[in-house]
Amino acid sequence: MKESDKNIEQLIDKMMAEEKLQSPSIDFTSKIMANVQILEEKKRIAYKPLISKPVWIVIGMAAAILVIYVSLFSVPESNIEIDKIGKLYSNKVSTAFSGIHFSKNIFYAILIVPVMILVQVGLLKNYFDKKYQL
Repeated sequence: MKESDKNIEQLIDKMMAEEKLQSPSIDFTSKIMANVQILEEKKRIAYKPLISKPVWIVIGMAAAILVIYVSLFSVPESNIEIDKIGKLYSNKVSTAFSGIHFSKNIFYAILIVPVMILVQVGLLKNYFDKKYQL
């Protein structure tokens, strides 16, 4: 087995001696870099909103049609029953939470925190849009 390994090694040495050293073409680097740039451009992900503008338009139109339909074709008698049911539930809710009292600080925090979250979301969105602008 060692003899065959020596023969193979001699054969490889002979083949390597006959072969010339190859060098890349002059514009090899520029071609590779062009391909890399093309791959990077393909990897970029374009921003696509979850809900597109036409869908928002359809949702808005549907909401407007629903509001118009309800305002034009509502029956006054049904409102009386809804008012009775609403008063019944509001009494139950008010009695259930009558023992809970919030301080002014908690009340202000409940009002201000959602506003601040919305402001931060807007600011962060603008920051990341500027940072990762295509």
